[in-house]
Amino acid sequence: MMGDMAYGVDPSTVDFIAREIKVAVTIGVELAIVIGGGNIFRGVEASLKGIERTSADYMGMLATVINALALQNYLEKYNIPTRVQSAIEMKELAEPYIRRKAMRHLEKGRTVIFAAGTGNPYFTTDTAASLRAMEINADVILKATKVDGIYSSDPMKDPSAKKYHTVTYIDVLKQGLSIMDSTAISLCMDNNLPIVVFNLRDKGNIRKIIEGKKIGTLVRGKDGTRVKKKDH
Repeated sequence: MMGDMAYGVDPSTVDFIAREIKVAVTIGVELAIVIGGGNIFRGVEASLKGIERTSADYMGMLATVINALALQNYLEKYNIPTRVQSAIEMKELAEPYIRRKAMRHLEKGRTVIFAAGTGNPYFTTDTAASLRAMEINADVILKATKVDGIYSSDPMKDPSAKKYHTVTYIDVLKQGLSIMDSTAISLCMDNNLPIVVFNLRDKGNIRKIIEGKKIGTLVRGKDGTRVKKKDH
């Protein structure tokens, strides 16, 4: 959300993300979004600097609500109906997270933005995304990043880093490939939910993934689990 800024919400970046989401929604995909808050506040980093961990994590959750409202604003500028659901109740700003209500919104063509993580400290946004995906019976998690997939090491620091086009959950855990935390990966592995890691900054990537094109890195089980296609 901060684009090339050092901190905060960059309007042009949020606008770009909203336009990318619009393309997916207009071709008939039911889309739910879990949003982080690292551009505003990182709970883990703050706890290392002296803020008590539980308080730091709650502060991070509040940052995700700011991002959710910013994204909602831009989506609605493009006439995409949205609902923000928060794991921490703040009824003046967002609906409380209710699984059946979220699924009903999706059925009605609304884009749902999940904010405030799981509502619990010590759980990351990645874990929140995996949990919400299971709860709403999602077909796939699209993990939006700044790089074009999963590499053997940080490609920004290591020019010889190898890109994986397909990798198993077990390999991600064994090799410590830090694209999602181990709890999130384990949840997906236990429920056989595919993950596609891709570069959000490349225009059209969300649509290409929906169309079945090989973008980024597919994380799956050894049995060859692939992204399922909806018939609507």
